[in-house]
Amino acid sequence: MDSISPINTLAQEWLRLDKDPVTRAEIESLLDGGQTTELEKRLGTRIGFGTAGLRAHMQAGFARLNSLTIIQTSQGLAEYLLKSYSGAAANGIVVGYDARHNSKKFAELAAAAFIAKGIRVLWYDDLVHTPMVPYGVVNLGAVAGVMVTASHNPAQDNGYKVYGSNGCQINSPEDVAIATSILENLEPVTWDVSQLHTSPLLRSVLPQIKAKYLKDVCGFIKGYLKTPSVLTFVYTPLHGVGLQYMTAGLEQLGVNKSMVVVQHQAQPDPDFPTVKYPNPEEAGALDLAMETANKHGIRLILSNDPDADRFAVAEKIGDQWQQFTGDQVGVLLAYYLFSHMDPSAVPYSTVLTSAVSSQMLAEIATKEGFRFSETLTGFKWLGNTALAFGKRGNTVIFAYEEALGYMIPDIVHDKDGITAAVLFLSASSQWGSPWEKLQQLYEKYGYFYTMNTYWRSPELATTKKLFERIQRLGNPFPVYVGGRRVLRWRDLSKNYDSATPDNVPELPSSRDSQMITCWLEAGRLDQGVRFTIRASGTEPKIKIYLECRSQSHNLARAGAAGVLHGLRQEWFDDADLTLEKKFLDLQI
Repeated sequence: MDSISPINTLAQEWLRLDKDPVTRAEIESLLDGGQTTELEKRLGTRIGFGTAGLRAHMQAGFARLNSLTIIQTSQGLAEYLLKSYSGAAANGIVVGYDARHNSKKFAELAAAAFIAKGIRVLWYDDLVHTPMVPYGVVNLGAVAGVMVTASHNPAQDNGYKVYGSNGCQINSPEDVAIATSILENLEPVTWDVSQLHTSPLLRSVLPQIKAKYLKDVCGFIKGYLKTPSVLTFVYTPLHGVGLQYMTAGLEQLGVNKSMVVVQHQAQPDPDFPTVKYPNPEEAGALDLAMETANKHGIRLILSNDPDADRFAVAEKIGDQWQQFTGDQVGVLLAYYLFSHMDPSAVPYSTVLTSAVSSQMLAEIATKEGFRFSETLTGFKWLGNTALAFGKRGNTVIFAYEEALGYMIPDIVHDKDGITAAVLFLSASSQWGSPWEKLQQLYEKYGYFYTMNTYWRSPELATTKKLFERIQRLGNPFPVYVGGRRVLRWRDLSKNYDSATPDNVPELPSSRDSQMITCWLEAGRLDQGVRFTIRASGTEPKIKIYLECRSQSHNLARAGAAGVLHGLRQEWFDDADLTLEKKFLDLQI
């Protein structure tokens, strides 16, 4: 983001542009209080638009998400679409929103900006889960889609996600072109939403698209659901929008009586009062679901995040709850789909994962004869890659990434927590116990133990210095890491891969990637370790995805723990970095 100064001039420019009384008052209060440092944070840079769109705290300022930056972004997007696509105005933009603070307000401001530019708005007039926007884009033939959501971020955040006409999240270089267009269209064309719903350019489309989505999902599931009943389970939408979609889907399948809902988390609540973070990956997020399940004697929990694009699972084994990792759920879903395929279609079918997900699915694909491919992290890569493969006659049946995201291309080319949840319920009802099925797969294909965690970084400069320090450990890479010899080293920010003939990675590279992957030799009791470190694109975190393969769960865990311990000492011994709490006392 480009630096902007002086601060008083910027503050006056903000007050000239902003017509929202709440955010105007914020800047006026900071000015009156002489809070220059805070003004610099809010106004000194502009919120960056990237492939994830926008995501930030909801506060006043050019660097935050608010009414003004939503309008400016929407105007820039509109102008880009009008210049780039013939028929953009007539084809229109799908606009949806979740239950977060200001989501509907921001969606209405975006819609008003699109209409002011002469573009039709295909409007969802009630809360939707995120997959409804890309689904609507494809089924309505829209030029783009906008979803106002910050997914599983804290309550003070919101976001603005953009989909292209193919129903996938936008990717580079389109994001750069849109960002440029935003900077060329900063003067608001309208703040008026009072006439929005009487405009001839706005069309309410939710009833028809929701009905078609549920019909498609249930039609897909009926091809797999072989029993008239399913396992009884506890469901929580974590104060988000998932319950109405989960309920409607189960009703159409005739199995809705099997669901017991966590009542304290059932209805949308933008404050997420019962959880510290509304992310089913975080420790404690499923505590109420476990209490509910224990009370009713139920052994299976299904959960969505607040915008229901992610999906999580826990199962009670004996007296202990086992929460599945995203990799474990992804492997189980992929295996379930594969096991129901026509054998003649297997060699022409592909499963996709991101480069930081488990290697177990690649092993299964190799042994069972279907195709496997990796992409960079994010469904902008997985979705677009699936479409590209399809054009070449290679059908992608499933894609996932370890962060609880699962894509069923028959429905939508983005992660979809509702379809994944109902599909997993169908599979579990046939298996009896998904945890026992997972153990069977480990016995057959090997034990893959993932140890994924993160360090919180105080600022981008700290993260950058860490990667630069690692890159100086060897030329072109260190010989040993964590006490093991390095077999392969891939650094996408340096466009380097030691395993390719020309040392150029097969995955797309960028100087801004900040993503290093390392393959380490086998230990005495395991078959090797692979790990990736990368800077998060949406949070102040440095993430690590580490996996060891061995002949048992305990041996694979020991191998992973040993390498993570070594990395803490060799790479992350920095007082400014804070390791995720659950790994602070890791035993090796």
